[in-house]
Amino acid sequence: MKLVFLGTGAGMPSKGRNVTSIALQLLEERGTTWLFDCGEATQHQILHTNIRPRRIEKIFITHLHGDHIFGLPGLLSSRTFLGGEDLLTIYGPKGIKEYVETSFRISGAYLKYPIQYQEIIEGIIFEDDTFLVNAIELEHGVQSFGYQIIEKDLPGELNVSELKKQGVQPGPIYKLLKEGRTVSLEDGRVLNGNDFIGASKKGRKIAIAGDTRMTEKSQLLARGMDVVVHESTFADEETKHAFDYFHSTSTQVATVAKVENIHTLFLTHISARYQGELSNTLLNEARSIFENTFIANDFDEFDISRV
Repeated sequence: MKLVFLGTGAGMPSKGRNVTSIALQLLEERGTTWLFDCGEATQHQILHTNIRPRRIEKIFITHLHGDHIFGLPGLLSSRTFLGGEDLLTIYGPKGIKEYVETSFRISGAYLKYPIQYQEIIEGIIFEDDTFLVNAIELEHGVQSFGYQIIEKDLPGELNVSELKKQGVQPGPIYKLLKEGRTVSLEDGRVLNGNDFIGASKKGRKIAIAGDTRMTEKSQLLARGMDVVVHESTFADEETKHAFDYFHSTSTQVATVAKVENIHTLFLTHISARYQGELSNTLLNEARSIFENTFIANDFDEFDISRV
């Protein structure tokens, strides 16, 4: 499980940062990649990474401002030329389907793969045996969501060495024991699978916020998470400006991280006024409150280990 920051700027591209897009690579877990937002030139950013567009399984759009969606038609079109054939699901606020389909209709784009649209409301929007995604509506000038990506706990490993010590050799019986079943051996012994399974592995939990004015919803989004990726458009001195334009500051986000006792915080969606070393203003402000904070830069990668 790896986060790849494809674009970390706010509003429009700058020399140092492209507009917003974040990839969550789940190659070991699912053999796929999930994308969060798709600002202009996201497909160009992808060219500098090992991400394969045909492996993008799901795209989660936080809101419909241009710096979060203008790269979507191009990426979706190119996915056809790059061998994409599998279903792709796009989640987002009402209007995302109309935006994409209007772009395709006017441009005459043709896709060789199906797209499923899910225009969402707050709540669980996806769940299978391994993952759950929960959407929380935030407060922005347009409808905006944050996403909690929750990996379900993994069952413990089967204690193979102990089974071999007891004379139980590999075979179909191992599968039954791994499932926690009770098995009778030919010699009359009865084994309970639960006695040979180690502790379960705790699933990882990530939150990715769309643009938002700081409210209790950001705190709710961070609650119980290991890693939080949150917009931090402005420094603390611009608190009023951030409020007026429905954005957050570095100190506000760091305070949430501290209160909710998360493990790692990434600040992204950085205003173009904080070019180069000036972005350290945001970082230093945040770290004065929550030490394990990082400023995300384009092409940064972060492996998410189990806490």
